[in-house]
Amino acid sequence: MKDMKELLHSAHLTKTQRIIAEYVLDNASEACFMTSTEIALKLGVSESSVIRFSRTIGFDGFMDFQKALRKEYQDKVLSISSSITIPSQRIAKQAKLDNSSDYINRHFKNAAHNLEEIFIQNSIETFEKAADLIVSSKHKYIAATRGNICLADFFLLYLKQMVPHVTMTTTTSMSPIDHMCNISQTDCLVLFSFPRYSSQDEVTAEMARDAGASIIVITDKPSSLLAQYADILLTVPVDSNTFFNSMIGPQFVTESLLEIISHKAKGIEKRLNTIDKYLNKLGNY
Repeated sequence: MKDMKELLHSAHLTKTQRIIAEYVLDNASEACFMTSTEIALKLGVSESSVIRFSRTIGFDGFMDFQKALRKEYQDKVLSISSSITIPSQRIAKQAKLDNSSDYINRHFKNAAHNLEEIFIQNSIETFEKAADLIVSSKHKYIAATRGNICLADFFLLYLKQMVPHVTMTTTTSMSPIDHMCNISQTDCLVLFSFPRYSSQDEVTAEMARDAGASIIVITDKPSSLLAQYADILLTVPVDSNTFFNSMIGPQFVTESLLEIISHKAKGIEKRLNTIDKYLNKLGNY
């Protein structure tokens, strides 16, 4: 079967049907979840016009057309945008998508798309600049909340093994404000921020900015809550097929930063040998 764009452009449509077709093409992400009544009200046409339109382009009726439109949209988008931040709303949207059982393949395609976007949205020079800033800063602070802490913890573990003076600002007994009370303009803050955004992260960024510290923000888009605080901004989509964000893209960005730092930092071998010496006493082999 032709794809929807080709099908609509090749059909012989009335003026009203052309209005419907143009709306569907320009707003597929919305139209595929709208009823015939909702489309009619949106465009100021009759519901019967929407139904006749569906039949004119070769479908048995509106439901048949909507099913095809929804499947095409899902096949192309493969994900639920992180702009829908409330998990219950995301799971509700997931339920409306085609309920095939090919979940793993979809997840793979979606993750691959997110990864591809990293090098569309960010230059290699931006990664290099971020790594240089981290290495040259006197103290390095790492901040994240909720589900983003997994990225911060991973970054903390390996950054500590490469450079001195690394502090995680999220602990059970202290707030980021306590950890960063001595932050200064010679320091940097690395902030992981993905939906749902946190006001705690914003206050942390404010504190670093007011102290004159440099700020690296790793987030999902340039319009995100914390992007405005960034001296260096790295963006990566976290769109997924379900109610939680896909962290494969952010994990890749985190690992890429660490790899670049591993080529720039000095004394890593000595530090790793010291760590191994005492880890062996704990039974870590």
